[in-house]
Amino acid sequence: MSTKDFIEKDYYKVLGVPKDATEAEIKKAYRKLAREFHPDANKGNAKAEDRFKEISEANDILGDPKKRKEYDEARTLFGNGGYRPGPAGSGGSFNFDLGDLFGGGPQGGAGGAGQAGGFGGGIGDVFGGLFNRGGPGPGTRTQPRRGQDIDTEVTLSFTEAVDGATVPLRMTSQSPCKACSGTGDKNGTPRVCPTCVGTGQVARGSGGGFSLTDPCPDCKGRGLIAEHACAVCGGSGRAKSSRTMQVRIPAGVSDSQRIRLRGKGAPGERGGPAGDLYVTVHVDAHPVFGRKGDNLTVTVPVTFTEAALGGEVRVPTLAGPPVTLKLPPGTPNGRTMRARGKGAVRKDGSRGDLLVTVEVSVPKDVTGKARDALEAYREATAEEDPRAELFEAAKGA
Repeated sequence: MSTKDFIEKDYYKVLGVPKDATEAEIKKAYRKLAREFHPDANKGNAKAEDRFKEISEANDILGDPKKRKEYDEARTLFGNGGYRPGPAGSGGSFNFDLGDLFGGGPQGGAGGAGQAGGFGGGIGDVFGGLFNRGGPGPGTRTQPRRGQDIDTEVTLSFTEAVDGATVPLRMTSQSPCKACSGTGDKNGTPRVCPTCVGTGQVARGSGGGFSLTDPCPDCKGRGLIAEHACAVCGGSGRAKSSRTMQVRIPAGVSDSQRIRLRGKGAPGERGGPAGDLYVTVHVDAHPVFGRKGDNLTVTVPVTFTEAALGGEVRVPTLAGPPVTLKLPPGTPNGRTMRARGKGAVRKDGSRGDLLVTVEVSVPKDVTGKARDALEAYREATAEEDPRAELFEAAKGA
């Protein structure tokens, strides 16, 4: 992502939340939009796919407190209504770098993530070289370049999502070309790009006495140019590679949740750090159990006599032995009871509860002694009218 994009994109507008939205509000908005525009729900819809990527990018920034703070500071300084330098000639170009303010020194560099989530070095990395300082000095050298982030998806069973699972993921990404050792030159001796003098960036005048930077068009942001292009990578220094890695999905993950694994993305260049791996999790439905936050849900049928007279009811659990719940006399249909500690795993390692909803089972055919007993019960309760209060309330309304 370019500096200009980072400043000008309104991620709050993308998610439809105010700038003072809480973390919970941002999370809720992201989940709602992610479900609506997810590629699985919009097969062949390129616009929906682009929208989903935009939503994911916004969530990456606003869903991370550190990145959100950096983003807000950047937009305050340089976004709409933010800081504006004086006109050209009022003081010349500025002789400082935002890296000095926020990143502990200029970062320069041609790097940056290929996708959302690539601000690992702080705001100084994003704005390194934002101000035009009259071009690189004689000591300029090519900078380390961060590897791209990788997005992938995985589908888990209901039980795996609740308890956690280790799954194999096969990923294809750009990595340093093995044929030329990542130099792009078949002889392994690329030259420094004369346009950007090895920085991988060129200044773009914007008026007001300072310049913004863009990736160098000649070296594509690498800082190096291959005199004799490698036949495998075409001089880019990068080639597609596939690898399979075992990834641990934490217990309690929910459907459509996006997990970030730091440093598990594509390798960096020239000693730069690896990118991150983002895994979007899909969870299959269970035929018996449902989920509500950290709690599991189950509907248990009971007989009329159990509901009316009370009794003990055995209830299945997801992975352990059944539990027995005491049903009090006069239990109505739809009542929910709680089996503590039988739910999903929480972040702190404890478990939620199992919410058991009672469903009174009515037999379709009643014969023999059962029918005689019910007829006797009807005669014994003939004077009772369960709908009397209903009609009284309707008259008084």
